Amino acid sequence: MAEAMGLRERKKQQTARRIHRIAVALFVERGFDNVSVQEIADASEVSKMTVFNYFGTKEDLVFSPVEEHFGDAARAVRERAPGESAVDAARRQFLEMVDARDASVGLHREPFARQVRQLVLNTPVLMERAFLAAQKGTRELAAQLAEETGDPTLAPIAAATLSAARSALIEEHHRRLDAGENPDEIAADAPERARHAFGLIEKGLKGYAVKS
Repeated sequence: MAEAMGLRERKKQQTARRIHRIAVALFVERGFDNVSVQEIADASEVSKMTVFNYFGTKEDLVFSPVEEHFGDAARAVRERAPGESAVDAARRQFLEMVDARDASVGLHREPFARQVRQLVLNTPVLMERAFLAAQKGTRELAAQLAEETGDPTLAPIAAATLSAARSALIEEHHRRLDAGENPDEIAADAPERARHAFGLIEKGLKGYAVKS
């Protein structure tokens, strides 16, 4: 029974992935506002109801597979080891994702991730969704820091600063990819760029939120 459940789950994931990729391809080709959910269902050879079973809204067709990454910084801080500061945790996680060439930090070789990003940049409703998701991630990080430190004033400042550093580094990756650089070339000097970026924060947050 467990094997059968595992097979069903894999098939569901494969179906969701196929719908997601077909939807993005249609959005890129014709524009987000010019493609209906019914057209996506037809191209995916499923019913419209099936699409909504996997993706609650049309915007979810773009964001559902990636939206969890907006909470990466909060997750890094929440799961950090005793003795590790919030800055160290965010830097460590970022560099681990660089090593993995994670698409969420702009270093995936496959062009699909860049197509999704360009689609979001070109579509106001998706840009608004991205902004709200990023703000939610920053608030989540602030809440985590406030709970640990007992200081609801400094926590949002620290969270916003850490989030801004990650965003700036990721944007630099995208800029260099757009200029034609290889992901491996960009990743090679990522530790040095991260050292400078998080080091700048650390000068003001040194000793802040060290887990006991």
